[in-house]
Amino acid sequence: MKRITLYSLILVSTLFGSCKKFLEEYSQDEIRPGNISELSSLMYADAYPAATAIDNFDILTDDVQCNGPSRGTGGNFDQTYLTALQTGAAMFRFDPTMFDANNIIPNGANVYQICYSKIKGCNVVLDYIDKMSGTEQEKNAVRGQCLFLRSYYYLKLVTAYAQPYTRSDIDPATTAGVPLVLSSKVKDGGITRASIKAVYDQIEKDLLQAAELLTANYTPANAFRVGNVAAWTLLSRMYLYRGGADDLTKAIDYATLALAQNSSLVKLTGFVNANKTVTNLGLFNTSNAETIWVFGSREYSEPYFPVPTNGIVPPYAASTSLLQLYYKGVDSFNYGDLRYKVYFSTHVNSTPYRAQKFTPAAVYGARGLRVAELYLNRAEALIKRAALTGNNTDRQQALNDLNTLRESRYDSRSATYSPVSITDPAELYKFCQDERRRELCLEEGHRWVDLKRWGLPVTHVFTGTDGQPVTSTIAANSNLYALPLPYTAINSNSELAQNPR
Repeated sequence: MKRITLYSLILVSTLFGSCKKFLEEYSQDEIRPGNISELSSLMYADAYPAATAIDNFDILTDDVQCNGPSRGTGGNFDQTYLTALQTGAAMFRFDPTMFDANNIIPNGANVYQICYSKIKGCNVVLDYIDKMSGTEQEKNAVRGQCLFLRSYYYLKLVTAYAQPYTRSDIDPATTAGVPLVLSSKVKDGGITRASIKAVYDQIEKDLLQAAELLTANYTPANAFRVGNVAAWTLLSRMYLYRGGADDLTKAIDYATLALAQNSSLVKLTGFVNANKTVTNLGLFNTSNAETIWVFGSREYSEPYFPVPTNGIVPPYAASTSLLQLYYKGVDSFNYGDLRYKVYFSTHVNSTPYRAQKFTPAAVYGARGLRVAELYLNRAEALIKRAALTGNNTDRQQALNDLNTLRESRYDSRSATYSPVSITDPAELYKFCQDERRRELCLEEGHRWVDLKRWGLPVTHVFTGTDGQPVTSTIAANSNLYALPLPYTAINSNSELAQNPR
């Protein structure tokens, strides 16, 4: 395992900077090929996210509100809550210097560093795979997984640090995306940013190859590993984000392909106990058929949402505007939309607080890919395609998808779900947007990307220790929708241009 240890040491060096210096200390003779099993071990450790926090951008969205600091025993500010309030302050207020050295970069918010460290793991595996002993099927299974993972990280990066592909006043072919690093070979100098189009093109290329390789060579043993359904799901997401007329059809087609293999939706009624209490069994549960891929830790949200203190209102919580979107039912015999009860943990007076889509007893498994997203991706793409073509069949199929999802989320103990019927195209599109928000809230960074690609503004009201509310707004199509690059990235790469802010 010495050679695997060497690979891992290479990966922990600083991106684009000390990596070259580190490698110069070793001769190429010391990096010798082993077998595919050893390389797979490297992939699991350094390419898969495992418990790594990939992004933590919910605090930028309208799904989160600030309650201000709370006082505990003796009238003093609760220090745990105060730390959380201060940790999230710069991001919540849309401070253009949020990722500069003078501010705290919360755990999971430095997507640049996190994703490129994992991309290095992918690149090392891809560069050395043909030198390993093993069957072609084994090699192609590993290759397919790494290509998927690399594309996943690049989609995270380009949706965090670049403007949306669909923004009407930019040219994706010339507007800065993120650096494309496709090899573990070390080069002199810094690395410039590729265009948004170039990044999306690479994501598409990697994902298409990954889907083909995984279909032919690999069936994941559990939801902690990715297979062809995960690749098709990410393709549907990527094409929806890219948003061209042909892309919409591809988003529909890949969602349909994935749903043909797995269309399972967990019935939330099963979470309601005989005594009418609700037990959260976890959406991101490896035994849940709806889960396509799961990773991460339940500690993702704790920089902003610490463990609740009895009787004290937390500094940040699920927003009123989000919670108002859920139908609360009529009584304890019919809770209505069970997502209101199942998707959130609570604080004072049983008020929804933070997302709880993981299994409470489990440490790992807090995010990933779910079948629900496939229905939502397909519905939105169908509605947008219908707007271009006037095809009412697409609109009806979109409505069917939304109703299929909603039926699984509503309390069916004493009443059957009543399907929604909408004929107005604009009303249907707004309903689809709201349904996406209800289902994917505080999960996988969905809302932040949706806000920027839909061109929507966000207004936050922050209250600090002085008790004075301060209003901040990020306007539709604001420069800040391409988040500032972290100061650590700028300092380590002389060719890296900062985003306008």
